[in-house]
Amino acid sequence: MKPLNWGILGLGNIASSFATTFASEDAKLYAAGSRSIEKAAEFAEKHGIEKAYGSYDELIADPEVDVVYIATPHSHHADLILKSLEHGKHVLCEKAITVDNHELEAGMALAKEKGLILAEAMTIYHMPLYKELKNIIASGSLGKLKMIQVSFGSLKEADPTNRFFNKEIAGGALLDIGTYALSFARFFLSSQPKEILTTMNFFETGVDEQANVIMKNADDELATVAFTFRAKMPKQGIVAFENGYLTILDFPRADEATLTHPDGTVEKIQAGDTLQALNYEIAHMNEMIRTKTDNSSIELTHDVMEIMDTLREKWNN
Repeated sequence: MKPLNWGILGLGNIASSFATTFASEDAKLYAAGSRSIEKAAEFAEKHGIEKAYGSYDELIADPEVDVVYIATPHSHHADLILKSLEHGKHVLCEKAITVDNHELEAGMALAKEKGLILAEAMTIYHMPLYKELKNIIASGSLGKLKMIQVSFGSLKEADPTNRFFNKEIAGGALLDIGTYALSFARFFLSSQPKEILTTMNFFETGVDEQANVIMKNADDELATVAFTFRAKMPKQGIVAFENGYLTILDFPRADEATLTHPDGTVEKIQAGDTLQALNYEIAHMNEMIRTKTDNSSIELTHDVMEIMDTLREKWNN
């Protein structure tokens, strides 16, 4: 079976991590694309990649590329997603996958029309631990889900020129780290929340720097979400049921959780390996492509993007 050829668009830090850890029996890193041929060539040589392109369009047009991994700033995602799909490429795109739901729905519609896989590189949807936790929940032993609490705080220097606070390239905490916290909450909620309350603070550039969110769905499940660019907070998620609660630390790439029972006893649950987080995304993409399986996680991505649109509407932002 011919290996699937992957191409990378955007060669920043996350792309470097992706290329360094890339390991697959039925796929290989084939091409690297940047707006600078020098940077692309240097990246390709460092990671043993066959092709280097000095423009994104050249890589997308290469007929040998089967899958495109998009690692550019999210303000460029929508355009590159559509171009890649138009050229018959499957797409794994970094988060936030697009700036808004309108852009995402355009990509989803085109992927469906072309019979291609479009997925977000949201590690929560691909880590073995989360599959194991869902199996435990499905067994019914924990009873009904009642409440979720999740936080993510990253202290960024208060520099208006920094990309994190640049409104022109869709900066702000929501699209950068809020998407992780909201994805965690939506992963466990039984249905899409329809009641949403929120408050937030603006940075001086006009982007959101921190926010609190309270959500409730038709199943009477509640979720509280907090994220900030202006303080360090634990990447922690708590999922509380009638018969105990799950605690997941460093939740974006977690391979361990604890289950605290009503009597106070604690049980450790382990699955997967944090260090292989990016390879789980790669393996899942390869499997969906090989088996022609629909990507169910894109519906969760769509739900999260819908929530983010609602939040920005409430913030008048």
